[in-house]
This record gives sequence, structure tokens and C-alpha cells, in this order.
Amino acid sequence: MNSSVLLGLGRVSQGVIDEARHAAKTDSKVLITGESGVGKEVLAHLIHQHSHRAKRPLIAINCAGVPETLLESELFGHARGSFTDAHSDKRGLLEMADGGTVLLDEVGDMSMRMQTLLLRFLENGEIQRVGCERQRSPVDVRVIAATNHDLEARTQEKLFRLDLFYRLNVVHLVMPPLRERRDDIRPLFDHFLAMMAEHYRLPVCCTSDEAMQELEAYDWPGNIRELKNVAERLAVRHGGQLLTVRELPAQFSHRPVRAVQTAPFATVPPLVDVLYDRITRNGESFWSVVFEPFMSRDLTRETMRAVVRRGLECTKGNYRLIPALFNFPSTDYKRFLTFLQKHDCHIPFRAARSIAPPAVLQPVRCELPENVKAAV
Repeated sequence: MNSSVLLGLGRVSQGVIDEARHAAKTDSKVLITGESGVGKEVLAHLIHQHSHRAKRPLIAINCAGVPETLLESELFGHARGSFTDAHSDKRGLLEMADGGTVLLDEVGDMSMRMQTLLLRFLENGEIQRVGCERQRSPVDVRVIAATNHDLEARTQEKLFRLDLFYRLNVVHLVMPPLRERRDDIRPLFDHFLAMMAEHYRLPVCCTSDEAMQELEAYDWPGNIRELKNVAERLAVRHGGQLLTVRELPAQFSHRPVRAVQTAPFATVPPLVDVLYDRITRNGESFWSVVFEPFMSRDLTRETMRAVVRRGLECTKGNYRLIPALFNFPSTDYKRFLTFLQKHDCHIPFRAARSIAPPAVLQPVRCELPENVKAAV
């Protein structure tokens, strides 16, 4: 699939793509920044595909989605017996990508200890597996890092090593949010409609001019990921039909109108609000709205925690009421808790009971289903 199409065909996108193709000709480290869902991983694939390493693998790892205790083993490998369940020697992703490329997604969420280990690898290319005293021969790997954080600001806050920032920030590519490249919305939406129609073996939808105007005026807080989800929903439900404003999801009929052109982002709801409303107001499931994007590295651990925290504000810290609030069966309760604990997103229930609503202009939306209101 053409990476350029998935990133957009507008002037702003093409400028970033041109820079990426120039960077692909070298082995320089690349730092890609931008909001969640703008296409950072797709841009990394484009760089790899246009490099001399294209015949070797590109291996991606979400540094925010793997607990620190496992991240070291995933990157560097481990020796047999180094920890429980380490029944045999295991190569890490850096060894497996020898001759190719490694994408460190959400590198800004790495712990300080992991940052130190990564810096040591970048300096000499040598790998030391967990539980192994000797270092292995250097590997030839190109490193591309991606993050939705401002790493320079995080260095000032002592959350990210300055020397590691300089190591990674050789070629810096900034992928703008979709609201800043609205000429990409039409070609991307048409592409996703066609792709979903082919995937589900349905006739392709057409979009009316009025509906497209609504799509282009929307600010897309979830960026390309949200656009793709909307296209899939419409392609499945209205296959082969003309999409008018009436067929668009609820968020478009209630789209806020900007009062002042000079403050274009003042009325854009935060991503957490959008996700939480999709679950509690639109009746969508936590597993599809939050879990799947998180596992696909399109949501950060910080966003996941914020959604869970928002739910606990409504249930007053009662985890037992979360399934009904988040639209998944009570039989998934243990799966939900295990997932939160595994990915370090669990909030202790005693702390959750003392959560105060955030100090914002609008009150937190908290609408419990009727069957759980009495239990709170």
C-alpha cells in the first residue's frame, strides 16, 4: 500500500514526505514527532521502504505499551534462567533487525533507566542480553524514534536525558495534525472508503459535497485514526450509498462553530473527552474505542489512564461498576483488570475514591446507566 496516500496528498504532507525521502538515502537517526494518530509509524515505514535497508526488516515496538520490566528483554533479549519463565535464550528486537530498521514508538515514555540502556547501545551498537555478563558483537541497525511528546521540554523537566535527545534528534520530522492539513481529508476519506469496501466486499460509497464540507470542517482530535474509523463505520453501514450529512456520526451534527478565527483550537474537545463520550454516550465498547487503538500504538498509556480515571470519577472508585459504564459484559471484568495491571494503567481503588473532578470550565460529563446509578 502506498505510504504517501496514507499520509495525505496535500501540500503540507508532501513537504514532510519529501524530507523523509531525503532522510531515507542516509543512515541518519530520525526523530518523528506529532500528535497521536497523525501517521508517524506510516512515515517511518516510508523512510525504510526508500532506504538501502528496504530488503531487511523494520521492527516496531511501542515503548509506552510494554512494562519496563519487559521492555529491556524485548529490545536486548535475555539469557536462559535470567528470570521466571526465561526457559531459553532469546534474541531481542535489535538483534532481529540487524541490517534493517527499528522504530521506537512513544520513545518519550521510556523510563530513565531504559533511556540509559538505549543511549549505551546508540554509542557503540553493542547488545547485552538480560542475565548475560558478556556483550555481543555490534549490530547494524538504523534507529527511528517517534513520540507525541515535546522531548526538548521533557529534557528541561528532567524526564528525558538531554544526551539521548541529541543522539536521536539528527533528522527531525514533524507530522502536523489533520486539522492543519485539511486538503488531505478528502483524498484520505475516499481512500479509506474504497479500502473498506474492498475488505468487506461491499460497493463503494460516494460522499455528497455537503457531507464532505462537514468532514473538512471537523477538527479530527483523533487525526487519521479517527478518520479511518469513521470511514469504516460508514462503509459497513451504508455500502454503495450516497453519504449525506444525515449519515454522518453524531459528532458532526454537534460540531462546535468557531467564533474567532484567530483561536482555532479553543473549541476542540480533548481526545479523552471524545473517547469517553463515544463509550458512555454513543454506546460503543471500551474494547473497540480505547483498547484496540492502544494495542495498535495509536493511544498512549497516559490517555488510557485518563479514560479509566474518568470512569472512576463517575463510579466513585468502584471498579465493579466499570463494565456497565464502559459497555462490556461483566464476564470481561477480570480481563479488564489484568489488562490494566499488565500495562501499568491500573489506578488503586482507594486513590480512585478520592479523585476530584478536574478544574476545567465545563463540568465532567458523568452519565451512568440506569442499572448502576443506584449502586453508586
